[in-house]
Amino acid sequence: MRRRRSAGVRRVTTEYHALRLGRGQGVAGRGGAVESDGGNAWDAGSATGWHGPPPGQPSAVTEPTPAEGAPGVAVVVPTYNERDNLGALFEMILALGPAYRVIVVDVASPDGTGTLADQLAAGRRGRLQVLHRSSKEGIGPAYIAGFRVALADGAERIAQMDADHSHDPADLPRLVATTAIHDLALGSRYVPGGRTEGWPLHRRLLSRLGGLYARVVLGVPIADLTSGFKVWRREALAALDLDVLRADGYAFQIETTYRTLRRGGRVAELPIVFADRVAGASKLSRRVVLEAAVVVWRLRFESSRQQAAGNTQSTG
Repeated sequence: MRRRRSAGVRRVTTEYHALRLGRGQGVAGRGGAVESDGGNAWDAGSATGWHGPPPGQPSAVTEPTPAEGAPGVAVVVPTYNERDNLGALFEMILALGPAYRVIVVDVASPDGTGTLADQLAAGRRGRLQVLHRSSKEGIGPAYIAGFRVALADGAERIAQMDADHSHDPADLPRLVATTAIHDLALGSRYVPGGRTEGWPLHRRLLSRLGGLYARVVLGVPIADLTSGFKVWRREALAALDLDVLRADGYAFQIETTYRTLRRGGRVAELPIVFADRVAGASKLSRRVVLEAAVVVWRLRFESSRQQAAGNTQSTG
């Protein structure tokens, strides 16, 4: 298995609103906070808009470190035909310490992934829980099922990641530490220090262009809206109405991040190295890509209707 060096993190807090500023400056206004990919914090409420060192001077870099008495972390991992990957992933997550446990949501894998997960759980009671879905409903419903169990069990932080080792468990402590002051931490391929490894050119272009498309349509300053490597504060995830989430695949990742921003959540992007899967076949399909293209417009129109309704009430 390839060993990957975890990237560092350069962070700056800005405010989320419709006012778009330059790259590295984030977005300013009311609502939730966003971590941009470099620069200093801008504040639309100040006289100059500048918060921090004057332009051209170096800014401070904050390195989040896991604190003692770290919160309990439930890591939700959907699986479909991931038998060859699951055992190693499980041990890597548990090696992070007793605060970590895993919730596997297997969607009727024909290769026996669910059976293996049950066997692993029997040997490590309390650290691994397995949910079995009767049909392949998609990654969205699988995540929602895992989220519900994590929230019901009282997890203070809920992480989500792929089972194929594209997401490195060694990055989890950085993401968890960042949620001490943010509602959602994203592992990002597209901020400085982040990258993908092992993908062919067409996959890199599809991911880049898809993320840019969603970012422009929705008007949010997140560099990697399709990232599926996330850590949530319990309060932020509980604030989402899981019953209204209908998207799957890339679209599910876009929808959950966007709804968090719309609710005023503070979102941080941290650089990660995303490697191509170690074993098994990719689940990406044309349907997943087309769904994401449509869902971003649904989210935009929904937001526009809510804003119009709010304006009507305020003037009525």
